[in-house]
Amino acid sequence: MKSSQKIKMALAYKNMSESELARQFGITPQAFSQRLKRDKFSSADLEKIADILGAKWVTAFKFPDGAKV
Repeated sequence: MKSSQKIKMALAYKNMSESELARQFGITPQAFSQRLKRDKFSSADLEKIADILGAKWVTAFKFPDGAKV
């Protein structure tokens, strides 16, 4: 699943608009919308978005035996 899809799902979960997230992120809603369309977010961006949403961004490789890297 793309980062932009995860962001949209998190926004729905938090009942927050893209515009509100954009303002708190520090960019215009139009610029944020373009980044969503291009799916261009760094790890630092995703961590900042998680912080704004009151969540934690977690990324890992998870193997069938339960090991995570």
